[in-house]
Parts: sequence; structure tokens; C-alpha cells
Amino acid sequence: MEGGPGMTRRAGEKIRIAIAGVGNCASSLLQGIEHYARPEKRDGVGLMHLEMGGWRPGDVEVVAAFDVDRRKVGLPLHEAAFAAPNCTTVISDGLRESPVVVQMGPVHDGVAPHMADYPEEQAFRLADEPAVDVAKVLQESGAEILVSYLPVGSQKAVVAYAEACLATGVSFVNCIPVFIVSDPVWGDRFRAAGIPCAGDDIKSQLGATILHRTLARLFVDRGVRVDRTYQLNTGGNTDFLNMLSRERLASKKISKTEAVTSQLPYDAGASNVHIGPSDYVPWQKDNKVCFLRIEGHGFGGVPIELEARLSVQDSPNSAGIVIDVIRYVALARERGLAGPLLPISAYTMKHPPVQMPDHEAARQIEAFLAP
Repeated sequence: MEGGPGMTRRAGEKIRIAIAGVGNCASSLLQGIEHYARPEKRDGVGLMHLEMGGWRPGDVEVVAAFDVDRRKVGLPLHEAAFAAPNCTTVISDGLRESPVVVQMGPVHDGVAPHMADYPEEQAFRLADEPAVDVAKVLQESGAEILVSYLPVGSQKAVVAYAEACLATGVSFVNCIPVFIVSDPVWGDRFRAAGIPCAGDDIKSQLGATILHRTLARLFVDRGVRVDRTYQLNTGGNTDFLNMLSRERLASKKISKTEAVTSQLPYDAGASNVHIGPSDYVPWQKDNKVCFLRIEGHGFGGVPIELEARLSVQDSPNSAGIVIDVIRYVALARERGLAGPLLPISAYTMKHPPVQMPDHEAARQIEAFLAP
């Protein structure tokens, strides 16, 4: 749609963001900002609104970026976005030259050891230089929001970035399943610091989780009892390669499982619900394929079974959602809000502080955006 709720567009102003992790998702985000900034892209397909509270996608400006891969650290951001092992679908004819140079971030547990065992075009190689002071970079760059795109399982690394945000007054948008925004202790810390935040674990525009949630809710709404369900996913990007290390998946499985089981008004039993990454298939690249099954029973105990297959380009599928979150957080900062932002987190994240039906979260978002 042309325009959207809220104020008229701001002339010349920018939402200044930093990015932690210049992988496929960051590449899609950057390409999406460029794509929707074009005058001819006025339909806003893939976004909640082309204009949100006066902000358009082209008003988002990256002022700092961090990574730990030697093929990206030290490169200008517009080049790092396409550096190996990134393999996402190209939706923009290149990116405008960026003055931002990717800086070395803190490593901590951000790299799974097995990643070094794969060919360089698929995996990862650690840059040989010391980490910068993230808080100092955020402060000097004037960043208002930091978007976390670190690998699944990066608990200590995500905490380091969250601490830097608290130290500098920068909002935190956590796109991965490390529980920061949904943790009451962290939520209270951001609230006390007067900083709005959103998280955890980004949903796609139409991905495996939102499809699974919707179908589970449909069973419930039509009076069918869900007995068993699974969701199996395969992909060939570094996210799936990273997740071959099963010890890094605990929070991911919790996040994806709760996103679906929150739609059931009863406990189906832990052994009857299996949701999580399944395997890494290199030639799939950024193509994610989901195999989904729900078994239930309806009237008279008669069985009902549903199977579905969903194929998506994984990284672009979430980029528009992140653009919406960034603009919502920018509005929250303007209005002096602090702490976890519940409606946008519930609508866009798998593991928000408070789960709510998507239609209710959307209603609250529209009420927030209304002039």
C-alpha cells in the first residue's frame, strides 16, 4: 500500500542502525532497504506498510557493522554483504557504496568449532585481529538500534552486544534464539535504562513457524484435537551448517516449539511435538524446505491428518519483518517507551516476552501506529 499509518514522511532524517553479523540475513536486509527505496516500489509488498509512522525502508541507514569472518572484516559493508559464504538470493542490483567498514566483533561462543571442517566457500574462517570495543563504536557512530544476526547458540556473544547497548542507550533487536528480550531480568534492565527493545528469534514473512502456528490454530478453532505434530527443516546456508552442532540448538528448539504450542489450549505432551532444524544440504544454499505434519482427531474420535511442504528463500523471507521492527522501535524511542515492546515482539518473533495470537498482536501494532 502507498503510505501507511502515522505521521507524514520525514524529510532527510534517518534511523541509524548497527548490525552484528553480516551474513545472509544482513545481506537481504541491506538489499531490501535499497529495493524499497526505489520510486517504483510503491506497493510495499512484503512489509506491514510501506510507510510506518512516517518512516520508509529507505530511511534506515547502517552506520556500523560487526563480523568475525576474515572474508568480511575490513571490507566496506556493500562488498561484505555479498562475500562468501553468503549465498542469498540477490534482489537488488548491487548496493550503493557504503562508508561503513565491517569491524571485528567479540567472538566468545559465536563460532561453532565444526564450522572450520568444511570447504571455505561453505563455512567460515576466523579473522586474525582483536575485537573492537563495541560500545565505543556504537557511541561514535551514533547508532540508535543494534540488530543482532549472530549464529544460533551464540549466548555469550549476544550478551556482549546486549551489554554494549545498555551501556550506550542503543535499542536491541534480537533476531536469534538467545533469550534476552524475553528474559524478565534483561527486560527489566532495558526498562530501567529507558531503552526499548524487541525479540527474540525473528519470524519469517511466511515461514515454517508462522505456517505451523496457523495450521495448529485452525485445528483448535475447528474443534480438532492435535495429537502429534512435527516440523522438519532442511537448508544449505551457514545457519543450517552451524546448527549441525546439536548442543547449540537448545534455545532454538524451545523458541520454535513454544511458538507453535502456544496456539494449543492444552498440553499435547513433549514426546508428541517435534519441531526444529533437521539437516544441512549444501546445494540448497539459502533455500529452506519445511516438511510439516499434524495428526489429530475430531468428531467421534475420527482421525484427521495434514501434511504440507513449504519452500522459501530463507533470508529474504525475514528481511521485511526486520525492517518493520526497526521502524517500530524507532517510533518507540521517539515516544519515550522503554523495555520489551510486546505487540511487535509477539507479531515478529518466535519467542517474545508474551505470546499472543498474531491477529491480536497486529491489532495492537495498528493501534500504536494510528495518528
